[in-house]
Amino acid sequence: MPARDGEIPKQHKATQNEKLVIAASSLGTVFEWYDFYLYGLLALYISAHFFSGVNETTGFILALAAFAAGFAVRPFGAIFFGRIGDIVGRKNTFLVTMGIMGLSTFAVGLLPSYGTIGVAAPFILVALRLLQGLALGGEYGGAATYVAEHAPNHKRGLYTSWIQTTATLGLFAALLVVIGIRTVMGEAAFADWGWRIPFLISIILLGISMWIRLQLSESPVFQKMKDEGTTSKAPLTEAFGRWGNLKWVLVALMGAVAGQAVVWYTGQFYALFFLEKTLKVEGATANILIAIALALGTPFFIFFGWLSDKIGRKPIILAGCLIAALTYFPLFGALTKAANPALAAAQAAAPVTITANAAECSFQFDPIGKNTFDSSSCDIAKAYLARTGLNYENVAAPAGTIAEIHIGLATIKAPNPAEVVGAERVAAIAAFQDQLEQALGDAGYPARADPDRIDKVAVVAILFFLVLLATAVYGPIAALLVELFPTRIRYTSMSLPYHIGNGWFGGFLPTMAFAMVAATGDIYYGLWYPVVVAVMTLVIGLLFLPETFRRDIDQ
Repeated sequence: MPARDGEIPKQHKATQNEKLVIAASSLGTVFEWYDFYLYGLLALYISAHFFSGVNETTGFILALAAFAAGFAVRPFGAIFFGRIGDIVGRKNTFLVTMGIMGLSTFAVGLLPSYGTIGVAAPFILVALRLLQGLALGGEYGGAATYVAEHAPNHKRGLYTSWIQTTATLGLFAALLVVIGIRTVMGEAAFADWGWRIPFLISIILLGISMWIRLQLSESPVFQKMKDEGTTSKAPLTEAFGRWGNLKWVLVALMGAVAGQAVVWYTGQFYALFFLEKTLKVEGATANILIAIALALGTPFFIFFGWLSDKIGRKPIILAGCLIAALTYFPLFGALTKAANPALAAAQAAAPVTITANAAECSFQFDPIGKNTFDSSSCDIAKAYLARTGLNYENVAAPAGTIAEIHIGLATIKAPNPAEVVGAERVAAIAAFQDQLEQALGDAGYPARADPDRIDKVAVVAILFFLVLLATAVYGPIAALLVELFPTRIRYTSMSLPYHIGNGWFGGFLPTMAFAMVAATGDIYYGLWYPVVVAVMTLVIGLLFLPETFRRDIDQ
């Protein structure tokens, strides 16, 4: 391994400079996460304004896909800016990434909608998300490396855990801004144009962040290497072209970061989307509930970072993955009962099934937006179920069978497209959907979660536990990654596995999970994605991930 064990001083009190480094690096990164996560919080509004040319189910999945696009390019940002950071320096690199992030976010607030400029709107939106992702790909590695290189060996987990709070604090700040603006403006005005204000505010945060970061000097470890002329001339080759370092990049990705990422995104973003989209909790209420859970859980990033200085990074991260894999299904089942008890009761008393031939059923997602899902009776039936987010089971039927939806003892037969065309088909589908709505209402299925019946204490408790798992896996991860790699290629080496893990495994989670739900009809089926990834990380981490918390990184 590239780093050696170092002695632990008995005591160390943070100097004024170290406090400034932590505060300035963390606050600037909070603002970047605020910018990046606004999109996720406002996905429903963005879907309505920028993907209105497609059906509702496709529009929401496309909105989530655009959200994920920012994550898709994060590894490329990590490679590009990581190389610059290892050649030029940590400080100047994350000044550039901050500028790109802030300006891209501000531009989203000014972007005309689909109704104004047509298909150009979603294309420009995705381009801005890509710029955000590239910027974030360079930001995190720089901030984490910068703080770690100022930290004493025996407090590196504690110091870098402040950087780990920034993603949640950025999400929390975005939630507070969104909640405040929605409350002041009212839901109608916010849905119409007020959703743009949180994006526009980012220009103010950009100015503050840039001023704060300009007060910092270069990392002393990197500056020493630069003065001695020992910095890497080819960090990409050293990091990924040599097996001695590349193997640790792969171990870090598969044995630590991938599991950390899915646990983090499940506990914060997927839980929020699940509340709004599946359990039909009103958006403002869902935001407030998750904000409370985040406020309660955020201090535990610091706790687990501190604890990792005492017992190690590996056991905490892998324990978080294990507990998540064992508890996600019961936790989300309990969340359904607490957030929408009427829905949970209806699912138990009058389960929904669809009887149809699987070969005649399409996957309820059309990225082109041209499929109206009315070419078969199965498509007509499943399009309604997918749009309403209902939990249902599939029952196989022979070819040519006209699809039927069973709601408890009630049976509603879908229209046969072969018998009705044009306006007659449209009317038949509308009548079919009216019958379904009536049957669902009779069976006790609610159109929305009743605010007065939400067990808010139970919901917050469940969300808090999900956030707690996220803090366990995320709090120590920066220190672990920094300690795995040598100074000359640290920025590049740690950034890539972090952003592949969090950008791809984590960032794609909402899109993948909801697509899996749409394909199967099981509202919990999407949880298999984080569970499988967490188990993979647990196994690989136990076998191959080294413990790093005693290492001296000043080389």
